[in-house]
Amino acid sequence: MVAKREQYMIRATLVSLFCNIALVVIKSAALVAVNSLAIAVDLGISFVGLTVSIILYYSVKLANKPADIFHNFGYGKVEHVCEALEAVVLIGIAIAMSFTAASHLLSPRHIDLPWIGFFSSLINVTINFGGAYYIFKMAKKSGSPAIRAEGIHYRMEGYISSIVGVSFVLFMLFRNSAALAPLAPYIDPATAILVSIILVVPSYKLARSSFFNLLDASVEEDSQMEILKPLTKHINEYCEFKNLRTRVSGRKKFIDFKVTVPEEIPFIRGHEIATLLEKEIMQAIPNCEVAVMMEPCKRDCEAIKDNKPCPYLY
Repeated sequence: MVAKREQYMIRATLVSLFCNIALVVIKSAALVAVNSLAIAVDLGISFVGLTVSIILYYSVKLANKPADIFHNFGYGKVEHVCEALEAVVLIGIAIAMSFTAASHLLSPRHIDLPWIGFFSSLINVTINFGGAYYIFKMAKKSGSPAIRAEGIHYRMEGYISSIVGVSFVLFMLFRNSAALAPLAPYIDPATAILVSIILVVPSYKLARSSFFNLLDASVEEDSQMEILKPLTKHINEYCEFKNLRTRVSGRKKFIDFKVTVPEEIPFIRGHEIATLLEKEIMQAIPNCEVAVMMEPCKRDCEAIKDNKPCPYLY
């Protein structure tokens, strides 16, 4: 199963790599032909995407290495580092290009061959949304946050390419209208600013999420509910559970807690209860490791205080 998940991740990274190469080539050619600031922003995003795809390919291989003496919990957190790197660089590009676009609003420049910009954007949209669909599919199968982040990047880039394509249509319409012609040169820098703003919001959310995960964030709410289900199901077989702790490391989840059992219970029976809980939680939550520790009760419950027999022994 682990090997299968690794295959899904490798497939996603290779698709991302080849798509980004195609996008960089198409956008570079379009930039030379059209001389558009909006295409320049879009190209910058693809350059980041290409760099991250290469880093992601090697990060996936590292993340799948088994735990060793130097990293007892494995190398899963490298996926969050990759997420954070991509988000921070994208925010940097958005801020830099927004300042450039603002200066171009003061002195707009002429763009050439807008129809080439439109058709290149159409091709880019197809590649982006097609790539996003496949990468999200692989992310779901592998459970990898880094692959999911790459899918978000592709989808976001698809929306951006759509906006750039629409801007060229508007430019051609404005240019051919006597009343609107003076506004045509402002469409390109205005689009670049809009693209930069759109880029910042999801990039910030991605950076925030990845940084929190690097700080040992707990598992998401759905997984927390899956932990409670077997604990509730077998509540009559142990006294209580406590010290529940969870953390996320890449696509891997680590869960540990203590169960209190009657001190008179045979050790093998206590071990069976702990093993049963571990098994059911691991079946419910993919890519998780569960450690259940046993401790004897302190004989301070109401039944013992009232000189009644322990209810968990019968």
